[in-house]
Order: sequence, then structure tokens, then C-alpha cells
Amino acid sequence: MSDLADLSAFDLLAAYRSQALSPVAVTEAVLARIAAAEPHLDALYALDPEGARAAARESERRWRDGTARELEGVPATIKENIATKGVPVPLGTAARDLVPATQDAPPAARLREAGAVILAKTTMPDFGMLSSGLSSVHRAARNPWDRSLNPGGSSAGAGAAAAAGYGPLHVGTDIGGSIRLPAAWCGIVGHKPSLGRIPIDPPYWGRVAGPMTRDVRDAALMMRTLSKPDWRDSMSLPPQEIDWLDLERDVTGLRIGLWLDAGFGLPVEPEIHAAVEDAARRFAAAGARIEPIASFVTRDMLDGLDAFWRLRSFLDISALPPERQARVLPYIRRWAEGGAGLTAAQAYAGMSQMMAMREAAVRACQPFDAILSPTAPCLHFPFDHAGPTNDPARPLEHISFTVAFNMSEQPAISVNAGYTAAGLPIGLQIAGRRFDDLGVLRLARAWERLRPAQRPWPRFGA
Repeated sequence: MSDLADLSAFDLLAAYRSQALSPVAVTEAVLARIAAAEPHLDALYALDPEGARAAARESERRWRDGTARELEGVPATIKENIATKGVPVPLGTAARDLVPATQDAPPAARLREAGAVILAKTTMPDFGMLSSGLSSVHRAARNPWDRSLNPGGSSAGAGAAAAAGYGPLHVGTDIGGSIRLPAAWCGIVGHKPSLGRIPIDPPYWGRVAGPMTRDVRDAALMMRTLSKPDWRDSMSLPPQEIDWLDLERDVTGLRIGLWLDAGFGLPVEPEIHAAVEDAARRFAAAGARIEPIASFVTRDMLDGLDAFWRLRSFLDISALPPERQARVLPYIRRWAEGGAGLTAAQAYAGMSQMMAMREAAVRACQPFDAILSPTAPCLHFPFDHAGPTNDPARPLEHISFTVAFNMSEQPAISVNAGYTAAGLPIGLQIAGRRFDDLGVLRLARAWERLRPAQRPWPRFGA
């Protein structure tokens, strides 16, 4: 039974179609995997076994009577900050009132309409403002590859759940790297789509929802469902007919930029540098043209963004009653307090630097079909740290390769590139031109065929 928890969504749908497997048996297998692993990982919030079992029985009936929908009976989780009807949304912090959501947010609604079996929500840090699984309301999430290490964040629980085999489909969110960083550190696929490609509610500058899976085909399956329109997202793109499952692409002749030096932040560690260079060589051997590119993001851009985000968070936290402010993770309070003294002119300058980052990224990437880079410059860090530096004065040093693509609205995906000498995953980021989500998924699928053999996933229990 435990092996069923490791099957991809593609394989599950084929097995359901042929009646070789049932959604009920698969759901029980995934619940057994969760029971074995979750005491070690703390990846979930609001686990609903009975609700999942009821949904699986309904899916089994639909497969029998010929009314199965596109993700019918496939187990899934949803990040905690994406509302699901009847479940409170703590946003990873003890400072929030636990008021049940009145309706599903768009990504949750799309999964439910498609017949996915929603198992649970996945945990995140306070207000999603850490690349970590540290939280004031949840136990710290841990990395399945080594439980002394952090899975990354802010989609921390989703990254851990995907790597541990809590079913094949997981939804995260990303405003500076929050899908791609845990994907890199957990060895999974994490796709940050173009801004507005997947409707969300509430929308915000740079913020997207996206798939977190073990392989690219399952990410494409999720894009087919999650990209359906929803009027509630005032920043969403017009509906577009995209054949998300048309993933096969010959890379011959593609012009691919190789970005190995961000120009600021943490230095790229040697094992990561070597893994990304190896990926470039493999793409070149397959016929792509690889050209090194210089850094296009500056220290001033990142510092401006940091100042703007600090001020926004300081204002949000300051609006809470004092007793609730005191419940916010101390690291987050210290970081946000850095925005307390900013003037209007400084806040505007910070926003202007975010726009400069956007323009620089689009300009640098325009000559290329895609850009290869590290997802993160650094390797793994302890599970109880708030981030790689663990320093609120230097909180964003590790997002040097990811954040620009949020500001520029470009699609970017993290796919496992290889492993360290200690056997830990290394993320390769593939970014594309604005709105070319399918092109990014196709290159990621090509990389799955080009890369060295993957190691077995972490296992828990018998």
C-alpha cells in the first residue's frame, strides 16, 4: 500500500481509467504515509482524513459511472494561505484570529471542481515572510532528506509534503522565491507561473500560486486546472487556450543564457555552481546554444525591495492589538521594525527599485529563449533557523536568483539538478520570457530527460 503514495498523478489517472486502482485505496495509502512521516516533518495543518475518504469514495463512484473529472481522485494539499471553505487561515502566525474561511480561494476551488482529493493544508512561516518553515503557530517544518534541516519556505510544508510522498499534487505561493526555494532544497519541481496565469485571491504585486510536484508532467497537469479563469483576481491574465500537456521539445538551436553570478547576496557554493554548469553542458550537448550572461540585479534593487516589504509588514503588524503583536515570531517583528522609521520618500524609492528590477530582468532575458541559474546560492540550513543567514538585518541574501522574476512577472521553475556529496538536492532554475509558461515547462521536461539518474525519495515507516 505504501508504494501507492509515490505514484504520479499521471500514473494514478491512467490506473483509475483502467480500473487497476481505486481512489479509495490510494487515499488510504497516502494517509498511511502521512501517519508514518508527519510526526517527523510537521508539514501539515488541518489534516482532514474523513473528508479525504469521503471525497475518494465520491471519486470512485464517478470513475464507475463515467463522470470522472480531470483530476478525479488524485490526492492533493493546499498551502495554508490559500483559503478553503470552513477552515481558518492563520497565515503561519499565532497573531491571527482563527475565523473559518467562507469560501474557497481560486486555486482551491479549481482543484475541488476538478475532483482532486484535498487531504490537508500545508504549513508556512509568519505571514509568509520567511524562506523557512519556522512559525509562531506551527511546529517548525523539517526537510524529509534530513530532518535536522529546513525545507525552505515560505511554501515549507508543501515542499516537505511533496518530497515525502503526501500524494502527488501540492499548491504553493511565491512572492520572492517561496515556491522555488523549498523546491530546490526538497528536490522537487516548483513552478512559479507568470503573474496572473493562475488566479488567486487576494492578488498582490509579484505574488503567484503554483504547482509543487515530484515531476514536470504533474506540474503541467496542475497548470491545466489552476489556470482556469476566476473574476476575483483583478490582476489575472485573460483566459488563453494552452495545451499544457504538450511538453516534448527538441532543444536544438535554443539560445539559453547561463547566469551564475547574481552580483550580490550570498556567494554560490561550489557544489551548486558545478551542478548548474553541468546542466548547461548537457543542454549544449543536446544542441542548445549556451551563452553566459552578467548579473542584471543590483544591491540597491534588493535593498529597496527589502525596505518596502519591511514597511508593509510593519504597518500590518502595527495595526494588530498589542497582545496579538506580541505573538508574532520575534524574528519577523525585528525585521519589520526596520521599516518603522522610513519616510514616504524612502518608501517610494524602495518601490522604484522594484520597478528597476523588473525592467532589468526583462531586458536581460529578452535575447534568450530561457535562462539557467541556481535556484538558491546556498545549501541547506538548520530546521530552527529563520533563513540561511538567520539574521533579520540580512534577510534576503539568498533570493538573489529568484526575486527578480517575481517583479518582472516572468515564469520560472526549479527542478532538481543533482545532489551534494552528502546526498542533498540542488535546485536548477529555468526562467523564460514573460508569459511563456509552457516554454519553461517544456525545458524543465527536457532537463528531466537529460539529467543524471535521480536518487530514491526519502522513506518513512515500514
